[in-house]
Amino acid sequence: IIFWCVRLPVSQKLEVLVHNQQGCPDFAGVCRYPLGMSGGQIEDKDISASSQWSESTAARYGRLDFEDGDGAWCPDMSVEPESTKEFLQIDLRSLHFITLVGTQGRHAGGFGKEFAQMYQIKYSRNGRRWVSWRNRHGRQVIEGNKNAYDTVLKDLEPPIIARFVRFMPITDHSMNVCMRVELYGCEWLDGLVSYSAPIGQLMVHRGQHIYLNDSVYDGEVGYRWVKGLGQLTDGVCGLDDFTHSHVYNVWPGYDYVGWTNESFPGNYVEILFEFDRIRNFTTMKVHCNNMFPKKVKTFRQATCFFRSSSDWEPTPVTFSPVMDDVNPSARFVTVALNNRMASSIKCQYFFADAWMMFSEITFQSAKYLLRFSPGDDPTHKVDDSNTRILIGCLVAIIFILVAIIVIILWRQVWQKMLEKASRRMLDDELTASLSIQSETFTYNNNNQSSAGSEQESNSTYERIFPLGPDYQEPSRLIRKLPEFSLSMEEAGEIPHFKSPVQAGPQEGVPHYAEADIVNLQGVTGSNTYSVPAITMDLLSGKDLAVEEFPRKQLTFKEKLGEGQFGEVHLCEAEGMQEFMDKDFSFDVSNNQPVLVAVKMLREDANKNARTDFLKEIKIMSRLKDPNIVRLLGVCVCSDPLCMITEYMENGDLNQFLSRHEPEGQIALACNAPTVSYSNLHHMATQIASGMKYLSSLNFVHRDLATRNCLVGKDYTIKIADFGMSRNLYSGDYYRIQGRAVLPIRWMAWESILLGKFTTASDVWAFGVTLWETFTLCKEQPYSQLSDEQVIENTGEFFRDQQRQIYLPQPACCPDPIYKLMLSCWQRNTNERPSFQEIHQTLLGCLV
Repeated sequence: IIFWCVRLPVSQKLEVLVHNQQGCPDFAGVCRYPLGMSGGQIEDKDISASSQWSESTAARYGRLDFEDGDGAWCPDMSVEPESTKEFLQIDLRSLHFITLVGTQGRHAGGFGKEFAQMYQIKYSRNGRRWVSWRNRHGRQVIEGNKNAYDTVLKDLEPPIIARFVRFMPITDHSMNVCMRVELYGCEWLDGLVSYSAPIGQLMVHRGQHIYLNDSVYDGEVGYRWVKGLGQLTDGVCGLDDFTHSHVYNVWPGYDYVGWTNESFPGNYVEILFEFDRIRNFTTMKVHCNNMFPKKVKTFRQATCFFRSSSDWEPTPVTFSPVMDDVNPSARFVTVALNNRMASSIKCQYFFADAWMMFSEITFQSAKYLLRFSPGDDPTHKVDDSNTRILIGCLVAIIFILVAIIVIILWRQVWQKMLEKASRRMLDDELTASLSIQSETFTYNNNNQSSAGSEQESNSTYERIFPLGPDYQEPSRLIRKLPEFSLSMEEAGEIPHFKSPVQAGPQEGVPHYAEADIVNLQGVTGSNTYSVPAITMDLLSGKDLAVEEFPRKQLTFKEKLGEGQFGEVHLCEAEGMQEFMDKDFSFDVSNNQPVLVAVKMLREDANKNARTDFLKEIKIMSRLKDPNIVRLLGVCVCSDPLCMITEYMENGDLNQFLSRHEPEGQIALACNAPTVSYSNLHHMATQIASGMKYLSSLNFVHRDLATRNCLVGKDYTIKIADFGMSRNLYSGDYYRIQGRAVLPIRWMAWESILLGKFTTASDVWAFGVTLWETFTLCKEQPYSQLSDEQVIENTGEFFRDQQRQIYLPQPACCPDPIYKLMLSCWQRNTNERPSFQEIHQTLLGCLV
């Protein structure tokens, strides 16, 4: 057993949990481990092919990243257009949940340059019935390699459950191909091999057609679905509003399978589940929609029958959940199966209203071994011979955990003692101190306290690290804020500090200021702009730069997200033009409502949350840049407190790009919307410009990503901060104990391991954002790595032994842009470019 710890900020403890939105089992998010082609766990005897050039290009050489033999599997003949007779087959020996595939061509040290530009996948659970994989839009062809050496990873959406998998290269003209492949996923522990159910039906609601059919079902389709798997086992839970789907750009109702009681005289829907073996079932979880205003409810009763041999057992299990007519949210309903033994389960779900909709069904079971002897009563006996060993192992693990906890606590106490001593030494050396009172400065010079000042600030924020050589003197920071510097100099209020460390870099030299002195926590519980304490107090003047906006002129359209302290809503605002500065204009006429994002603080939020919310308003009201989302108005005269910000008509950059394809023949063939290289470059340059503005004020964003950039007309980009609150992006964050989350795939190594957030760590995140942009957000960064493996990779950056993994160069990304990305991911922070240098580099690349 291997235990390891990651040093995180003080406010984020060590216990790490991964959750999917709505509690849905995040199979696609966590089942992304290589299954053994490249690692050798899959044996040669389990790899076969339709044919081979020669013995040196046999199937066993079709392993990703291996150069044995002649470097790959190659079929005997040239692959003809649209032909699928040649294939490379892998036997996984048991059912696996497969979410990702990777392919390479044949390089062989430059002597072979064959690769498959396109391919299809077929899979089977029993080796007899083969199914062609197709994506959620029905397309079977997968784009392959563009050269012989790069690895191309493709997410399988939907994922597949299979034991046997075939890769079948296809071409649009006769050519020689070679392949190396890898499968990514995990073992399918549910044991479910098929379900049979009535076909989903069509709902017509207020003139809208909502198709509630299982579009990815891989079994036989007649008047019922028979002997297959589909959307009820793909690990994706439907949204609260069934008229919307996740990110697939498909028809309304796609996430759900649904039926109306008018079609079932018995008032129930019957689903048959078949499993790989006899199992001891403990529970069944059914994810149901409950939008009762639209006559949709969870089932009022479930009756389940069990079969271990040829006949159904006479005694079923019946369960009646508590009906909810208050909360319309979708939810899991857990049915206790009372440890019943079976290889087949038949459940009848009874209607509670006109419609019933399911999006996911999972089973939990304990594995039993069966022992039979001649003359034994044919009942199922438990093999408990290893029970004592298991109990002994559990006791040993408990003792080890207790010892580790004691060590961790001891180290934390010792570390706090050292930090207190360090802070005491620093405080003794300071000749002046800054006290935050009523959001104004009280200057304490030469140890003389003015009347009414306090010895210590009552700020609720803690400094994570003592002042280091990267800390910037406040007097220099003030000069960067011209709207404040003049008035404070005239009043003689600029405090002069004698730094306890050596002077920082000279003017004009790229400089990173520590910004983790104050961590501003937003309404949704997400990280927002984080700034040094001195900057925040300068920006937090008494007078707001925005006006109070009438609540009655806001019309709520959609909830974008929900967090610890409140919600973010998409709204229409009427008459917003009358409240805006002259330097700001909307793309709509004066008499039309404007789309805005409204952050709303819950009325029951505590005092600290309210204080943070007001501070965030004051900071946002001072940010005015063409590429930063503008704060338009506030509602603070009464509860709930609200801040109103811009919302661009094309939504966030991640979703915008994922709906487009790069210009080329493939996009023309698919009739898909396209985006050019110049458009991508223009958007990236705008992101760099916005971050240059923030960094000039020593603001640290801490969550820069395409999901936090909004898109307007003519590819206009504005940086925002509320993207992470959306359920859509819950898989981009690693959840810590409580509600704290970390976007680890965008974070610099020092932010993950040391809790250190600076402008340099924002530069790292910009590099990842640039990579997202030039991949058109078709895959998640480090999609081939699990969250734990991403954290392990940051350890390689720390050790700097040349074993760290970098994001690969995107297909449509030129070398200078990729070189810029790599510079953003330098191990040493002082070797990363500043945002001013990044902006200039991108402008130069455009020329």
